[in-house]
Amino acid sequence: MFDKLIEKVKAEPKTIVFTEGPDARIQEAAARLLAEGLMNVILVGNEAEIKEAAAKGGFDISKAEIIDPEAYEGMDEMVAKMVELRKGKMTEEECAANLKKGNYFGTMLVKMGKADCLLGGATYSTADTIRPALQLVKTKPGAHLVSSCFILNRDSGDENLRTIAMGDCAVNLDYTDSTDKEGNVTFTGAQKLAEVAVEIEKCARTFGIDPKVAMLSFSTKGSGKGGTVALSAEAVKIAKELNPDMKIDGEMQFDAAVSPTVGQLKFPGSDVAGYANTFVFPLIEAGNIGYKIAQRLGGYAAYGPILLGLNAPINDLSRGCDAEEVYRMSIITAAL
Repeated sequence: MFDKLIEKVKAEPKTIVFTEGPDARIQEAAARLLAEGLMNVILVGNEAEIKEAAAKGGFDISKAEIIDPEAYEGMDEMVAKMVELRKGKMTEEECAANLKKGNYFGTMLVKMGKADCLLGGATYSTADTIRPALQLVKTKPGAHLVSSCFILNRDSGDENLRTIAMGDCAVNLDYTDSTDKEGNVTFTGAQKLAEVAVEIEKCARTFGIDPKVAMLSFSTKGSGKGGTVALSAEAVKIAKELNPDMKIDGEMQFDAAVSPTVGQLKFPGSDVAGYANTFVFPLIEAGNIGYKIAQRLGGYAAYGPILLGLNAPINDLSRGCDAEEVYRMSIITAAL
């Protein structure tokens, strides 16, 4: 999987910004990316602190660009741009204060075209990575929400399930109707879940998956009632309208999604049931638990959360990540 992604990023090198420049894991990964000529690197932070940390760790980051928010010559322009983007929701003083933080500063570098993509979260929470992205980079045209996808990969087992996609496991708690001030529904929960499914299908394709999308639930084809059954079933209909070429079916249970015997028994005639490799969860609890079971008991390496729906590739690391995870998530981010 990564061989193909590496070919892609080498063919057209991008500039990635790391919001936590002094972190040893970031520096080790950055040194490797630069040595292999995979992308240009911007490290955000105090220059002396970053260089001292690199010398201590023995990391060659000489080809990286180091930008200190406290000494950035274009800060006045950046503050003015952020004030404009926040449209009265933040004062000039508040914008200036936030831009001294690596997460906001790095995001504005992407927004202003000085970097193509961003990777953060080695020390920041997921919320602190996503919030600046939502406020500054914002969702892409036609997108109503940000979601996430995990790509899971293993070297053994069913060939159809070597590389799989799962989402949303990290961002959206659930899918409820959005209403205006008068209480009129402006965007239904099913429309939101359908949009997430379409985005996850696109993401899966980036990683060489031919997506067969299962909309998961505790019910298969109306066998159960209540919970998320109606939501998932309706979302499938909407997703097919959004992307008629998409292979998606549901609602279905996980065994019906992956076992041909069970799938065709419970959902006869479905092109997806029994052969799914891309899985959409109706609640974050199910998604987060599901991908971690696959990771810890199924022998999968998990990469993500890969954020979907934004105007630029901005991704989040686990605070428990190591340098190898940073390296691989950098390649994923640049490939997007």
